Amino acid sequence: MRRTTKRQQNFQSRTGAAKTRSRPSKTRLRFYRSAISLSRPQKQVIFLSLDIVMIAVALGLALMLHAMVRAGLPSAAQLTPLVILIMLAGGAISWHLQLPRIKLNAFETRAITRTALFSVLTAVAALVIDALLSPGLAIPVYFNFGILLMVLSAFWRIALRHVTIVAYRRTKPRMRVLIYGAGKTGQQLVAALRQDDAIEPVCFVDDNPTLQSLVVSGLRVHAPSTVKHLIETRNIDRVVLAMPSIRPPELARIAHRLRAIGCEVHALPSFAELVGEGELRKRVSPVSLDDLLGRGRLESELPGVSHAYSGRRILITGAGGSIGSELCRQLLGCKPECIVALDHSELALYNIDKELRDLSGDGLKITPVLGSVLDETLIARVLEQYRIDVVLHAAAYKHLPLVENNVIAGMRNNVLGTKVIAEAAREAGVERFILVSSDKAVRPTNVMGASKRLAELLVQDLATRSSDTRFSMVRFGNVLGSSGSVIPLFEEQIARGGPVTLTDTRVTRYFMTISEAARLVLLAGSFSRGGDVFVLDMGEPVPIHKLARQMIEGAGYTVRDDTTPDGDIEIKVTGLRKGEKLHEELLISTDMLTTPHHKILRAQESYLSEFEIATAMKDLRQAIGERDEEFAREIIARWVERCEDVPAKTEEKQSL
Repeated sequence: MRRTTKRQQNFQSRTGAAKTRSRPSKTRLRFYRSAISLSRPQKQVIFLSLDIVMIAVALGLALMLHAMVRAGLPSAAQLTPLVILIMLAGGAISWHLQLPRIKLNAFETRAITRTALFSVLTAVAALVIDALLSPGLAIPVYFNFGILLMVLSAFWRIALRHVTIVAYRRTKPRMRVLIYGAGKTGQQLVAALRQDDAIEPVCFVDDNPTLQSLVVSGLRVHAPSTVKHLIETRNIDRVVLAMPSIRPPELARIAHRLRAIGCEVHALPSFAELVGEGELRKRVSPVSLDDLLGRGRLESELPGVSHAYSGRRILITGAGGSIGSELCRQLLGCKPECIVALDHSELALYNIDKELRDLSGDGLKITPVLGSVLDETLIARVLEQYRIDVVLHAAAYKHLPLVENNVIAGMRNNVLGTKVIAEAAREAGVERFILVSSDKAVRPTNVMGASKRLAELLVQDLATRSSDTRFSMVRFGNVLGSSGSVIPLFEEQIARGGPVTLTDTRVTRYFMTISEAARLVLLAGSFSRGGDVFVLDMGEPVPIHKLARQMIEGAGYTVRDDTTPDGDIEIKVTGLRKGEKLHEELLISTDMLTTPHHKILRAQESYLSEFEIATAMKDLRQAIGERDEEFAREIIARWVERCEDVPAKTEEKQSL
């Protein structure tokens, strides 16, 4: 977003500089504005007057031409009534043919034939009037008169049209466009843009060396290597790619290269495609969410939760993140007493605070708190000051490769941060505490998943020792559209023309929408009775290779592989990242309990004792304090694996 904003600022500054250099004087500017501000009736009177004046001028020129060939013209006294009557007759004919009502911008295409008819009829009317008044002018005079009148009538309209266009363009800013592609589509685009008052085609760029340095449709053709120089020196605001015949991935690569220079880029299909002539390129709608999920979406199936949060004071940690921000939005409909949004990112917190205030109006108290869940003093003060009833803990580092390479930071934020806020919630007597967890916490093979599992174990331990606060956890898979998820990554790679990178063709993942994830978190809080791990029935896991193919084909491209070597976009396998699993799981134990909703289940899983948790936390604090990554990994191996080797405590399956 920062780069786009900077690019737009650069465009605005360049456009502003161009306007300053080409701005007309104040007197001319006032004239232009007064000319284009005339009403339609005023313009019609002016046009009719000009037609009448042109009749007098044409007749005068015809008489002069005749006098050069043959002397003996009637006197001025004899000609005056004739000229006046011809002007009146011509004015009536012009009005009857609606010439003054035709807009100047449409004159070239609509009024040429009417102007010719007007000239012929006026010349015939002049002959009739001449016969009635008997001044005795020769027929060649009226022949020349008709021709001259047609020329003059067309001329003043074309000239006035040009003046009007200049007036319009001088009183408003124009977008300067560079056209990439000097072929038929580019030439058609130039012809179309020249009719637009807001856009000015500046020059062509083309890969064909035979066209470079030539002038096509009145514009110079340049080489692609000069694009950056042209953008800077010619004040280009936008580049339009007018090359519909090249393959879409190649077009995408050119567009990506131009955007890297710092220019806004748009692609244009051929005009034949626009009107449906010839063979249309395949146009496929984007693949639906139902196809990506492998099941129907559950928003309509999940029950409402307003009763559980109405009138409550709620704290959301990580409120600026994908899940946290959606939790805030959904809570607005529950009419809580207040929402306290906590995040360590100033920009993320500003954005969600502004959005919530715009959506909620003045009826709901919204308090943004800038800070970290690791700040024990801040957390305790917030819980006490705002008398929080419900804590939704969504603050966590979740990007697998980053946490894998930053073990200490990941464990500190995800584990110790959860410990700080969970213990503070218990001390403050918070009614409910819900931890947002991940499917990567199930038999984790990476630091991020292990940190989330340790956070779950912490909350489970507190749940066994808390009588006032009901602790629960909600576990789900990948969230469509969240930051760092595979969907935006694939979309970006497809927009660049590929390749689409895939770690392994066998990888599968569970997917859900952001709204489903947020609703599940809220439902978990309403169903909780203490120590619960809730999971959503997410259907079958989705093969990522199939997902990549669906997205490529959904964008209108074909996959390039061994069977289709001429395809558009390649799927490139890069290998599994460190700590990444082929298949994620949602459950550690197979024992499940039902809940009031058939799509939400409660897992029965083992947990560590109070002494074991205390020992694990003591060791983890030591590893973090000494920044000893190897020791931190040993703690994960010892306590997470030990817990998963212990059978889950059994209890009779029952409904909550």
